[in-house]
Amino acid sequence: MTASLLERVARGDESAVRDSLEAYSPLVWSLARRLCHDRAEAEDAVQEIFVDLWRSAGRFNPAVASEPTFVAMIARRRLIDRLRRAGRRIAPVAMPEGDVSSAGMATPAAPAELSEEARVALDAMRSLSDEQQRVLQLSIMQGRSHAEIAQITGMPLGTVKTHARRGLIRIREALDPSRSGRPQPAAGGGA
Repeated sequence: MTASLLERVARGDESAVRDSLEAYSPLVWSLARRLCHDRAEAEDAVQEIFVDLWRSAGRFNPAVASEPTFVAMIARRRLIDRLRRAGRRIAPVAMPEGDVSSAGMATPAAPAELSEEARVALDAMRSLSDEQQRVLQLSIMQGRSHAEIAQITGMPLGTVKTHARRGLIRIREALDPSRSGRPQPAAGGGA
């Protein structure tokens, strides 16, 4: 089995750095353009993301996520960090009430294009209670804190945290059935 680009980067393969730039620049650039105010800011963000990606390459685990998913997660986290440092809000994604499939996560034609892991995650998301779906949508897709979600939804903060945790556990168990029923590690400092 050939090593992934990130595995090669982690080993210090200089050609992998160039290859990863070629492979993932379109993905990182599209995320940066969506969340950054202007082109110069997006260019700075892309550079910062790739430096962080190369530093984080050793943490990549193909058993947990695909390489493009890992790259997108690193990019999104860095972009959100930049927006928070600048004191700006993440542009909210329009989220209709109700079923997740109507929230732009998938259309009837899209499931055929989704990877098996994405399909399982989407099915797991759809199986959550309406409250869990709403909390996770606000947290993941809009970058809202638990305190902000409590204000938006009118739920107590503890209830928001419980819905987020239980929803994530159910999705994690759907993606890795071997974890079902095992105690889960405590979530990192919320709110």
